Amino acid sequence: MKSKIICVLFLILKLSSINLSAQSISAETIDFQLVKSPQVTIDENSRNYKVTVMSPYNVTADDVIKKSKIDHQKALADYDATVANSVKDFDQKTKDYDSDVLKAKEKFAIESADFKKNTLLERLTLTDQGKNPKLVLPAKPYYVKPALPIYQQPNLNDFTIVDNNVLASQINIAGFTRGVGYVDISVDIKAVNFQDNTGQTFANQPTKLVIKVNGIEKINNTFFQEYTFLSSSPSNNINKPLEEKNHLSKVIKFLNDYINNIFGFQVETKSVKILSVKNKGKFDYLERADIYVKTNLRKMQASNSDVNVTAFANLQKGIDIWTQTLSKIEYKNDKADFNDKIGKFIYFNLINLNIALNKKADAEKYLNQLQENLVYIKLSYDEANELKNMEKDIYQIKK
Repeated sequence: MKSKIICVLFLILKLSSINLSAQSISAETIDFQLVKSPQVTIDENSRNYKVTVMSPYNVTADDVIKKSKIDHQKALADYDATVANSVKDFDQKTKDYDSDVLKAKEKFAIESADFKKNTLLERLTLTDQGKNPKLVLPAKPYYVKPALPIYQQPNLNDFTIVDNNVLASQINIAGFTRGVGYVDISVDIKAVNFQDNTGQTFANQPTKLVIKVNGIEKINNTFFQEYTFLSSSPSNNINKPLEEKNHLSKVIKFLNDYINNIFGFQVETKSVKILSVKNKGKFDYLERADIYVKTNLRKMQASNSDVNVTAFANLQKGIDIWTQTLSKIEYKNDKADFNDKIGKFIYFNLINLNIALNKKADAEKYLNQLQENLVYIKLSYDEANELKNMEKDIYQIKK
């Protein structure tokens, strides 16, 4: 009996020892703001721009209403002719009806004769499949007199009520001042062209962008020349004014994104998952790294560069602790305090953090180091998928 008690106590002590030495890893997602660096950096004292737009758009609300009333008066003037044409069309459909009925009956007779040539089993099978002959008669024409045109106030939201100055005001460079033209932007937007193809509508809107920096031409490109899908209906069945307005908005958004990716200092809202180890004593300095990183990420302010300089400096202290700890990892010893589990969470932190900070080179460096040690590191199914996503993010940044 005493030996059994000793064995149970020994087992309890052993399990307690395992729990004490195990690392408890937790995760937290941190949101922060970051100013994305442009492809081309302009000196701070020269960050000013002007925009000139040339386009066919110079329509006011009064213009739209005036045209709507003119169209209504024309519809009234043409009403008698519209009714006469509708009667003519109905008479023709009535004349064609008897002929169409005869053709349908002849077709049914031919199909029935062919159907009867099949065996009984074949006829039953075709009937079950709904492939037996059916008499389909055309609908008998029914005359509906066109309604008298009634004037309706146009929906101004459907129309492109802008001019070149308004369009120019919609193009901005983040972090720059509008006015003086150190960066001189010239945009030539053509009208939308609608094209029908197999019952669908496609559209293009050639748009030329020329950008000069300090008088030197840096960009000269034309976009939206290719016809792209717009609607599954033909162009005479779509609301063209609304579609043109929407397409123009698409063009302006594209220009803003394109220009700002090259020159703008854009604010990005980022999220990053940070893993932490909580065991007291042995991992206190790793917990300190956790505090450095999370606290200073939250301190970052897109509009305050001085605060960010300090935040990045303190953030680096946490990163340094992580990288120094990597040299202590014993990948082949699961019982070590600094085993593959600690190495894994540090590498995941370093890769995810550098991706979030747009530091592709550093993220790729730690990814390569992790891959070299993967033979010793156990990844769960979710961790393996997360690693694949990190790889995609790194090489998307690389492009």
